[in-house]
Amino acid sequence: MRVLVAYSSKYGATRGIADRVADRLRDADHEVDIEHCDDVEFPEGFDAFVIGSAVYLGKWRKEARKFVRRNHELLAGRPVWLFSSGPLGTERVDKDGNDVLAGAAPKEFAEFEELIHPRGTMVFFGALDTEHLRGPDRIVSWMPENDALPTGDFRDWDAIDAWARKVAAELAAQPA
Repeated sequence: MRVLVAYSSKYGATRGIADRVADRLRDADHEVDIEHCDDVEFPEGFDAFVIGSAVYLGKWRKEARKFVRRNHELLAGRPVWLFSSGPLGTERVDKDGNDVLAGAAPKEFAEFEELIHPRGTMVFFGALDTEHLRGPDRIVSWMPENDALPTGDFRDWDAIDAWARKVAAELAAQPA
């Protein structure tokens, strides 16, 4: 199967997850291309899709939203998996006892469930390095240290690998 891993990443953390997913799919002998959502020219040339985006204020980045909406008819007829990255920190449960990753699912997951019927969705922890922030985001670097916005790389590579291997296995089970 020829698989496209398409992503939208503002500072590179989501791109890193997309790269890792692509590597695990290649390990399982799938033919994989990886492209930024804005750079995909011929999506009809792919048999399956893994699409991911960083999440800001509960929403996928515009490029990823546009890619899915523009190609929804094609995507609805092919195997698709969606992922997002965003929550920061290592706590899996918030102060109210809620699952942090479930609570960080972008609102588009519900919309895209109806629109393209993805085979699976996943939210991964993200990363924040205030030294690389630009424009209005740079204000974050001026804030005093607090628990509300931890800095560091919180991506769980074992969880990413496990999810990507699951996607690879489901792809292998697809009829040719």
